[in-house]
This record gives sequence, structure tokens and C-alpha cells, in this order.
Amino acid sequence: MTGTLYGVGLGPGDPELTTIKAARLVRDADVIAYHSARHGRSIARRIAEPHLSGTAIEEALVYPVTTEATDHPGGYQGAIDAFYTEAAARLAAHLDAGRDVVLLAEGDPLFYGSYMHMHKRLAGRYPTEVVPGVTSISGAAAAIGQPLVERDEVLTVLPGTLPREELARRLAGTDSAAVMKLGRTFTTVRGAMADAGVLDRARYVERATMEGQRTGSLSDVDPSDVPYFAIALVPGEVAASVPEEAVGSVAEPGGAAAEERSVRGPGEVVVVGTGPAGRDWLTPQVARALSEVDDLVGYGPYLDRVPPNPRQTRHASDNKVESERAAHALDLAASGRRVAVVSAGDPGVFAMATAVLEVAAEPKYHDVPVRVLPGMSAAQAVAAAVGAPLGHDHALISLSDRLKPWDVVADRLRAVAAADLAIAIYNPRSKARPWQVGAARDVLLEHRAPETPVVLGRDVGGAGQRIVVTTLGELDPEQVDMRTLVVVGSSTTRSVERGGATVVFTPRHYGPGGTTTD
Repeated sequence: MTGTLYGVGLGPGDPELTTIKAARLVRDADVIAYHSARHGRSIARRIAEPHLSGTAIEEALVYPVTTEATDHPGGYQGAIDAFYTEAAARLAAHLDAGRDVVLLAEGDPLFYGSYMHMHKRLAGRYPTEVVPGVTSISGAAAAIGQPLVERDEVLTVLPGTLPREELARRLAGTDSAAVMKLGRTFTTVRGAMADAGVLDRARYVERATMEGQRTGSLSDVDPSDVPYFAIALVPGEVAASVPEEAVGSVAEPGGAAAEERSVRGPGEVVVVGTGPAGRDWLTPQVARALSEVDDLVGYGPYLDRVPPNPRQTRHASDNKVESERAAHALDLAASGRRVAVVSAGDPGVFAMATAVLEVAAEPKYHDVPVRVLPGMSAAQAVAAAVGAPLGHDHALISLSDRLKPWDVVADRLRAVAAADLAIAIYNPRSKARPWQVGAARDVLLEHRAPETPVVLGRDVGGAGQRIVVTTLGELDPEQVDMRTLVVVGSSTTRSVERGGATVVFTPRHYGPGGTTTD
């Protein structure tokens, strides 16, 4: 077994810009290799130092020359080629011995990096993996806080070692440019920028993200102290443009100007469901809507599920003022605000969507846009937690008699039970109506066998999740509270033991007399 060669990019200089994968490989390496000039100081090793274990073998690959001045018979290129051949042989000895070799590279290993020369010589002979890193161009653009290209603009990367005429030609033919390898080429590069007519928007970044980072206009830089680790950037004209609304006086936080900016044309109301519990149950569609609005309106405990955003205003209210809450949201939207009405579960299942749409039907709200975004309902969550008790035809019923008489609730329970539907029961109990669970059970027993499976699901997905599987005959109302959803099976619903857990499901095949068929 041979070892694996890893070309590991460390980013432009700041050790905190090293990827998690790169840091892990550096820490676990058998051999750490890095290039350096004859002074022995390696920028790559310095970046990696916080991640070194101290137990790896270190191979310093020291360049014999850093300029074209050499007495090698093959000249500069001959000296460099001989060095790469000898360095590859040193690393190959470790790989042949079964040791993994991590070869460090500043920036990205395959972007103007020394690693590529080892890659060409070794990758065909040994298992090899390249770990990309943040490039110096990315680090430099971040240092000046400037996008380089936007929309269809083209970015061209150029080495500063090109002749002045060639550099100028290429600079004039692109929207945006990054010129690498400055140092001794700086004067040529700046002249080419002037020839191409882009010097006025050219920026200079030295040692991007490192200690001693320096930025400024390229035209103001003294050529005598430009290091090799410097880069020239020419942002595209579109990328460098500033939107008109971003220019002007700075307003005081919360002041009149800030209030005016928060009103962006016609408002709207979006009614969202956050699911039965925490953020894991939130759909990406709802998460996006919540991030875009100016105001959040809802029952206090449901609003608490949405992380606070100082940019947004929260309007919490009691659970029994749905119409007033809907009108408040619509009034805000009519003034130009973007408003989210927050429901738990799905907003269209015994929640705020109907309340908002009912109030929105009033003539004065005719022009206020209203959208409803679905969420994971409590019935779906409880059913999934225990299997699939709602896998066939089923009904959703609320036991609350606050908005409809109990006689209506009881009649609907009888009708659904007679139709042999599985039932998900919402709002089963409160302090004001503790008797209704027992009454509902008795109504259902008029049509269902006592052995009918019943599932009690409380706080599914939350810290207090509790699932109880029982039967209709043994249903104890004291096990049910307002946060519990009750699922009552049909005549075909089955309860089986699997792997130490009880699974409840209702088959989708249905035969004469309520029997299942294969």
C-alpha cells in the first residue's frame, strides 16, 4: 500500500480562512511538505502552523534560485526542473513507504501554485487528492470590499510577467482583471494599465488577509517597495457602480428616513406555517418569506419560534383575537409594509389563513395582496412519528366549541365515525372544557370497536415530545392536554410491534365491509 498525496490549499494568508478539511489533513498528516526560498521561511507553513500536530515529518522543499541568475548549465529553467525532479523523488520515497504526504500551498493548489509541479510528476503514480483553497484574488477583492464582476462582465486573470504591450492589449479587451505576480513587474503592470485606459479604477492589494495587509489606488503605490505577494485589481464598471438609493445622507437608526426606507412600495400579507416545533420543521419557502418581511404578527408563543431580527417589528397578541390580529396585519400592509402572519403547523389547518382571508374580503382591503404558504401540520408530524395512521381516507376535526356549538362537533364526529374514516383531532382539551375528550371518545365508540388504535402525540419535534399508543376503549382523557393531537384509527387501522417500537398504519387497500385487501 502506498501513501496518498494531498495538495492542500491554505487560503491567501489568514489561518482562519483555511478550510475545515485542509486543517484536518494537516493535523493528521504523516508528512508535511512545503516550498520556501533559500532563507527557509515558508509562508505556507506559517499559515498551517496553528493546525500542525508536531508529530509529522517535515520536508522543506527549498528553491535553489528565485531569480533567473544561475550558473546551472540549463539556465534558470534547467535549475528549476532539476529541483522539481529531486523534490518529487523525496516525496515519492515517503509515498512508497505508505506515508500520506500533505503538500502545502498558499491560496489554491492548482492556481499559480508550486504544488502543480509535484502534481504533474506524482499524480499518475500515487493516489492523489487536491483540496481547494481561497484564492489570492478572492482575498484581495474582500480586502477592498469590492465585487470584481457583475451580470455578464468577464474577469481576466493575467500574470504580471507578460510584456507591457501584451498586458495592455488584454486589459483593454476585458471588463475586469486581476494581475498577479507584481514585485519587480509592478512598473510594467502600471504602465500597461495606463496604456489600456484603466489605471484610474485599478486597485492595489498587498499581502491580502495577512498581517501587514495594505490596499490603495494602484496609481499611488511606490514601485520600490512592492512585494511579490501583491495583486492589482481592475473591477468591472458595472460591478463598481453604486445604486442611486445607496447614495445620500446617513439616517439615524429608527429615524424618519429609516422608517421611510422600510416601506418599499405596495405591501402584502403572507400567512406562514412554521411547522409543529423548531427550525428543522420550517420549509425553505417560509424561511425566505420570514427573512424578507418588515413586520411579524402572531400569537406570542408562535412568534417566539422565529429568531429575532432587529430590522423587523414584532406584534404579539393573545390567542383569542384572530380577527383583530388579521385586521392589524392588513392595515400594516395597506400602509406599504411587508407583513408575515405567523401560525404554528400549517396556517390553513385550524389556524390564521382563514381568519386573514375572511377579514381581507372586506372592501377596504380589496387591493392588499395576501399569500398563504403551507407548513408541516401537527397531524402529519404525529402520524409520521408513529407510522402512517392517516395513510388512507381521513378527516381533521377540532373539538373546540369556541367558534361552533358542541352539538355540531358531536354530529361531525358521528358522521366521520360512521364513514369509517381515520380522524385527527385538534384542540382536544383546555382548562375551560376538560370533559370533551371523554365525550368524544363515547361518541366514537358508538361506531368504532374498543380495540381501535389511538395515538396521542404531544409536542412532536420539540423537547417535550411524547407519543402514546393506546386504544379507543382505554383512552384516558387525563393523558390529553391542549398541546396533544389525538389520532383515532379506522376499522382497518393496525398496530404492530417492530424492533421494540409500536407502529400504527392504515392500509390503503379497502374491501367490502371495511376489510383490507391485498
